[in-house]
Amino acid sequence: MESIRGRDDRAEAGRSSMDDLWFFQVVASNETLTAASRELGCSLSVVSKRLTALERRLGARLVRRGPRRLALTSEGRRYAARTQTILDQIRELEDSLADRSAELRGTLVVESTIGLGRAHVAPLLGEFAADHPRLHAQLHTSELPLRPHRRAFDVAVHVGAPPDSSLRMRRLAANRRVPCAAPSYLAERGEPAGVEDLAGHNCIVLRENEGDFALWRFGDASGPRHVRVHGHLSSNDGDVVTDWALRGRGVIMRSEWHVAPYLDRGELVRVLPQVPTPAADIYALYGGDEHVPQRVSRFVDHLASGLPRRLAAPGGADVPR
Repeated sequence: MESIRGRDDRAEAGRSSMDDLWFFQVVASNETLTAASRELGCSLSVVSKRLTALERRLGARLVRRGPRRLALTSEGRRYAARTQTILDQIRELEDSLADRSAELRGTLVVESTIGLGRAHVAPLLGEFAADHPRLHAQLHTSELPLRPHRRAFDVAVHVGAPPDSSLRMRRLAANRRVPCAAPSYLAERGEPAGVEDLAGHNCIVLRENEGDFALWRFGDASGPRHVRVHGHLSSNDGDVVTDWALRGRGVIMRSEWHVAPYLDRGELVRVLPQVPTPAADIYALYGGDEHVPQRVSRFVDHLASGLPRRLAAPGGADVPR
């Protein structure tokens, strides 16, 4: 007969393995061990030692520790992908059992860019959490590009064409990026008559994601156009870029949702209004598995109804629900 001690040892090993899955998912979803240690709430040395112990137990190198960011090895990418699948399945099982109750519970992790996250996603998530007090809601904001293969979110709010992945997507609101400048700048430098004229203007570049920052796109799918712009100011902070434009420092290309209040008040003026710009719609991205937890589907519904309402409000202000 099996001893109680033997069963206890296996139960403890099972708990340890589950903890390792969760631990490595946090590590894999962060750019550095320092960032992972902050999310885990422990010291960098503890995280490093635990990662080393996990690699020793598995007999495989999972992470290459670079001076600036982590890089997953091929074994690490495979382990992270399967880890995400296993954790998703466990959460889905728990959700399916809890779905009998109308009360939402558990953890809801939402990811967004900093600007949209601060202005609109955070208030909408706050409303949702207030309506469901047993739900633990987290918002992660970043200017880094979305990496579906390092997914550590339940819902991501993404601006522009979604990346190829197995994630589901739902269009939340129409949006496009538009060029604009302060009246004072245009009075001094003149308004460009065509797209090519932007090459001779001081264009303020927003260095976000991993694209070609200085290549501004115009037109649509049937007639795309682009121009390489130049200027002496750039930043990875969208609010900084907009503030420079408001002070008459140059021309910016920003999302319509962001600059609409300034355009309405005349603080910024649309440049080249006769030239269309490609769509950069706002999407919700979430798990592509068959079962979508209620907390996820209902929050996506909340975003789909609340975000257009907020964007249409005068000045982008809060409006009653």
